[in-house]
Formats: sequence, structure tokens, C-alpha cells
Amino acid sequence: MNATASFIRRAVPSQVTRLREFGFRLESLIVLALLLIVMGSLSPLFFSFTNLVNIVLATSTIGILALGVTFVIGSAGIDLSVGSVMALAGVVGALVVNDLGLPWYFAVVGSLAAGAACGFVNGVVTHYGQVPAFVVTLGMMGVARGVALLLTDGQSIYGLPEALLFLGQGRPFGIPVPAIVFILLAFGLHFILVRTRFGKYAVAIGDNATGARAMGIHIGPHRVKLYMLSGLMAGVAGLLTMARVNAGDPTAGMTFELSAITAAIIGGTNLFGGRATVAGTLIGALIMGVLQNGLNLLAVPTFWQQISIGIVLVLAVWIDQASSRRSE
Repeated sequence: MNATASFIRRAVPSQVTRLREFGFRLESLIVLALLLIVMGSLSPLFFSFTNLVNIVLATSTIGILALGVTFVIGSAGIDLSVGSVMALAGVVGALVVNDLGLPWYFAVVGSLAAGAACGFVNGVVTHYGQVPAFVVTLGMMGVARGVALLLTDGQSIYGLPEALLFLGQGRPFGIPVPAIVFILLAFGLHFILVRTRFGKYAVAIGDNATGARAMGIHIGPHRVKLYMLSGLMAGVAGLLTMARVNAGDPTAGMTFELSAITAAIIGGTNLFGGRATVAGTLIGALIMGVLQNGLNLLAVPTFWQQISIGIVLVLAVWIDQASSRRSE
């Protein structure tokens, strides 16, 4: 893989430079292309329109979660709770319209608020409580999932308003609404990451927290905002998933945190902070979506799929660290 990437860099240096300036990682693009070729050759259904739509929908959910995780990881943090927070957000949105009888747009507010609130707790306890982010977000993973199950008695909440279902099932111009939301969020967060103080401060904190503090960056409030952003993205993912399946499911998003983190790292975000790329995360999410979809088409058992995702995560971190050492 490294030899192929080096050959392409020598052959088209200007194009590669442009890709890297935008945040794309050449190795990730090569992996995506190879995956498409392999899956397409193994399954005749892979490139069917219906299956491509399924890939887009799966990628949108993982990708939205990965966008928020990208900012947290870039700041040398971690968020293991996004899958559970996604489920809780969907449950809260469904309860708002079903049990409280409020208009559909209150479900949107409820889902986003639930996600942001979980992120706020993660950020506050991590920074001001001086508890490692791994422990805090692992705890939130259990708490959010438990609260979602408690609120629903372990049952899915069915029957949502048509206006709300459009957010998950609508297809203006033939494009699923979740995919549109994902692309719009990716563009917006890419701009925030590379063009605003919020994004640059996140990377600065991840690179050198002491130096960032010396520069006058208020690390505590900024970390809280970063975790709130991650929680907010989980809220968006929960809202769209709820609208797509017409139910608030307390078991939704199981192991999605692993896929989201893997997507961000594959895309080029450094697991140990100091480097983040939203554009790369988009490609990483596509890789995860294509991989999972292809394995489903090939009837690979779910537990083998989880093993493959775990292996991909370890390989992604290993390749990233090896690349970093070579560039030093």
C-alpha cells in the first residue's frame, strides 16, 4: 500500500498536494477504491441502486457520529458514548411527540438537546472533575443506554408524525435526507475546523495543551464545547435514525462508537490528538459503510463483522503512527 501511494505521489504530485490541502488522505482514497472493486466483484448486487442507497444511509449515520468524534479526538480526547447517546436522543424525540403529544419539531429539539446535554456532562466531568475521558465516556455509554431502556421499559416507541418521518425517509431529487444532512454538516464542520478559532483551538489543545494554555486558550470551556458538539452530532444521528425506522429504539447504535472512531482515524485524525480532518472522516465513513454493507451482502455473521471492524481500527492506528514516525 505504501509503495502504491508513493508511486501515485510521484506521478501526480500537484493533485495529491491539493487533496492533502483539503484534508483528504491518499491512503484512505486508495483503500476506498479497492474496497469498491473487491465488493463489486464478489457480489453482483453491490452496485445496484437499492444497495447504493443502503450504503449512503448507513454511511450517513456513522459519518455524522464520526464528525463530532473527529473534533474530540483531534483535541486529544475520546468519546465512547456516541452510540448510546444516539439511542437516548432517538428515544427522547419519540417520547416528546408520542407521550407528551407535542408537535413534531419538538422532537427535533428534544433529540438535539438530549445529545448536547450528554456531551456537556462528559466535558464537565472530564475537565473539571479531572477524570480521564475514557472513563467518563465509558460511563456515559452505560448511563445513556440505561436511561433509554428505563424510559421505554426496553421497548421501541412506534408511530411518529409524517413530517418527522420525512427527515429519515424523504428523498428530495432522489437523495435520502440523512445523506443531505451528512454532507451539509461535513461542509459546515470542515469550514469550522480549518477556518475558525474553534477548530484551530481544538487541534492546538490536542497538540500541546500547555502551549495552548500559554497562548491564552481557555481549555476547560473549549473542551466542554467540543464534547457538546460530539453529543449534538449523536443527537442528530439519533433523530435521523428514529425518523428512518419510524421508532425510538433504545437498542439503536450498538457498537456504533467503534465504527465512528475507526472512520475518523482511517480518515487521518490522530488518535492522540493534534491532527484532525473532516474531509478525511467523510472518506473514512464511506470505507466503514462500504465494508459493513459488503460483509452483509456476503452473509458474513455479525460477530465476524465486529472482529473485522476491530482489526481495521488497530491497523488504522498502526499505519497512522508509522506514517507519523516516518515524517519526523
